[in-house]
Amino acid sequence: MKLTTVTNITVDGVIQGLGGSGEDRRGGFERGGWALPLFRGDAEAALGEIYARADAFLFGRQTYEIFAGSWGSWADPGDSPIWTALNTRPKYVASTTLTDPRWADTSVLSGDLAAAVRELKASTAGEVQVHGSGRLIRWLLENDLVDEITLFTYPVVVGQGTRLFPDSGPDTALELAESRAFSNGITLQVFRPAGRPRYAASEPIPGT
Repeated sequence: MKLTTVTNITVDGVIQGLGGSGEDRRGGFERGGWALPLFRGDAEAALGEIYARADAFLFGRQTYEIFAGSWGSWADPGDSPIWTALNTRPKYVASTTLTDPRWADTSVLSGDLAAAVRELKASTAGEVQVHGSGRLIRWLLENDLVDEITLFTYPVVVGQGTRLFPDSGPDTALELAESRAFSNGITLQVFRPAGRPRYAASEPIPGT
């Protein structure tokens, strides 16, 4: 099974509070809801297609609670591939504290997470997707468990909030597999991890 991360992100790297002003206010974040004004049309259709191809989902605890309280509690709208995928496919949560998940078809991965994810990937063909869950995504990358990174980049600078990658951390080279631009200014990039980056040696600037 291929493991794909799917992230909605601003130009300045923020992933916090995309859905609404009250979705995630950790750290005093006050600029939530930056994605919804732009999330429509062809970008929305593309994300729906990504959800529809998922065979399973893997979440961090915080994102799972947000999704369970929204997509997991809403009635079937009848025309949403995102709702259908989330409510009919298996869900896994990486958590050492969650013991009684309220969303149907949810399993908790609480022991050796790396072993559990490797077992999940090896168990069947298809695709397991990680949506949101920034801390989990960073951990998965550090442990070489990610096959593809999908970024929906929104044309906005939020200026505060949790970013996908911190100021320091491990480095990773990425190979571009797909790139698209949508009519509302959102861009889609799909990357594959490609080992360590190559760094140029320092060279004197001619004439200095």
